[in-house]
Amino acid sequence: MSWLVTVGPAVAITLIAVLVSKVGWRWFYIAAVTSKRDLTALWAYLKLLRLTKRYERENLTIADIFQMQVKQNPNKNAIISDTQRWTFRQLEEFSNRIANFFHAQGYRKGDVVGLLLENRAEFVGIWLGLSKIGVITPLINTNQRGPSLLHSISVAHCKSLIFGESFSTAVEEVRNDIPPAHVALYQFNDEANKNVIESAKDMTTLLETVEKRHVAAQAERANHHDRLVYIYTSGTTGLPKAAVISHARYLFIAAGINYTMGFRQEDVFYTPLPLYHTAGGIMSMGQAILFGSTVAIRKKFSASGYFTDCVKFEATVGQYIGEMARYILATPPSANDRTHHVRLIFGNGLRPQIWPQFVERFNISKVGEFYGATEGNANIMNNDSTIGAIGFVSRILPQVYPISILRANPDTGEPIRGADGLCQLCEPNEPGVFIGKIVKGNSAREFLGYVDEKASAKKIVCDVFRKGDMAFLSGDLLVADERGYLFFKDRTGDTFRWKGENVSTSEVEAQVSNVAGYKDTVVYGVAIPHTEGRAGMAAIFDPNHEVDLELFADKLAKVLPAYARPQFLRFLTKIDMTGTFKLRKVDLQKEGFDPTKIKDTLYYQTPKGRYELLTPEIYEKINRHELRF
Repeated sequence: MSWLVTVGPAVAITLIAVLVSKVGWRWFYIAAVTSKRDLTALWAYLKLLRLTKRYERENLTIADIFQMQVKQNPNKNAIISDTQRWTFRQLEEFSNRIANFFHAQGYRKGDVVGLLLENRAEFVGIWLGLSKIGVITPLINTNQRGPSLLHSISVAHCKSLIFGESFSTAVEEVRNDIPPAHVALYQFNDEANKNVIESAKDMTTLLETVEKRHVAAQAERANHHDRLVYIYTSGTTGLPKAAVISHARYLFIAAGINYTMGFRQEDVFYTPLPLYHTAGGIMSMGQAILFGSTVAIRKKFSASGYFTDCVKFEATVGQYIGEMARYILATPPSANDRTHHVRLIFGNGLRPQIWPQFVERFNISKVGEFYGATEGNANIMNNDSTIGAIGFVSRILPQVYPISILRANPDTGEPIRGADGLCQLCEPNEPGVFIGKIVKGNSAREFLGYVDEKASAKKIVCDVFRKGDMAFLSGDLLVADERGYLFFKDRTGDTFRWKGENVSTSEVEAQVSNVAGYKDTVVYGVAIPHTEGRAGMAAIFDPNHEVDLELFADKLAKVLPAYARPQFLRFLTKIDMTGTFKLRKVDLQKEGFDPTKIKDTLYYQTPKGRYELLTPEIYEKINRHELRF
């Protein structure tokens, strides 16, 4: 026995010595300071897995889970706004009417019905109701017009389109071009029989006599892994792509952020974000649908009205995107700045340069900054309010995490491979492309991609850490510090983010070229000092000065949403036709919009949408943040 006692400590000391020689003393320090963070996240993840596995076994859909909340909280407010207060029972009854109406019209499981509607309770009721009969709902970006809108309808193979009265003009403009010709139009109005466009059916009136208590017994229900909605994203190239969101993925996203951030059922969530996006439509609205909380919505974001609304709706959790935080911080001080009850805000894009000022001025106890792609499987979150971090990877057991940062070409985002043909992990503080490992059959790690399978294939990288494995390629450059905190560095590929939207350069290039008389055009994002994201800049080859700027601006406003219109124009008198198009774009982007360094004529977009000459004096005003975008 005494021998065991003697040998025991000796063996322990030897093991410790070996471990220290392998990982170093610094590893123990990092393990100690990050253990609370990692254990908190692990506990949340275990709860998430327990919930998702249970619902998967029971084959429950989002509508099934919502009905559980209806039974528990029939008279509690589910969705509120300035003009509406819908209880869980009201939302259930409206969704039943939607389900029964479309079932009676012959719609069946697997059919697709597009939705173009502003933020309102009916938006949720419509897709929720359609899901009860297995119908998939593409949630169309309400900023889309002309070719973009037409593409969004056709790429999802819509059998019909439900649209709000305020979008009737946009729908009329593309009506004759919608393929196929038999796509049915249903116009939703605030009041019955009000300005319904020709060839559309008045859905408001049609719903009045439809059964609201139960869904038709003969309706075929969806399954847990069936498609629920499509959410549009620009991806990396081309026109908007319809990302597939299944019932299982909706659950994973909404429940994941719920457990990670410690949301409560009694919380009131405030989101002025559009419900057609993942952030507002799943992360916030999912708290009502799945967990019985109340969600306050607004049709259009107002910086000065943000905390006024939080006070009015008695919100306890607020949602943001980076641009919103900057706009709110720029508003004059108000009595509502610190009289609200918001204990936590969550979102993505809160710049570290304004993070401390924001939480101090508005007395915010906790910030949950997250990162993720709608179509991807790589989702991370900052659970301890570390300034600037968008999430973390454990330094104790990094192999447990299904995400990684790979060495990559910073211009293309393509992973750099070693002599063995496999990808290489980045060291701490080394920027690289962010990936999510794909595990088929696992709702958390499955890559559902887009409706367009060819577009989906472009987001997958193979032979990552071993031959035959696969991962989702985000196209974003991130960096991890010594403690495993992750920070966003840049966006690669052919998109940039502006005003909270992903902008596809190839889509904008096509429209700008058409408006400019089919001239060669390059579009890219440029950084503006003190401004979140990248502003669009178009370089147009126009050696003979043929472009009429006033006419150009007018036409561009008709084919592109405001966030996608270039903030800067550069008129090229020569173009390098010997280099690759991608390389030239990178060169232009690096040159930016400094008129003291660029010989080409430059213009900037004014708040009225006009383009005016960008002089050195104007350039200095932009740098001093005296001229804002």
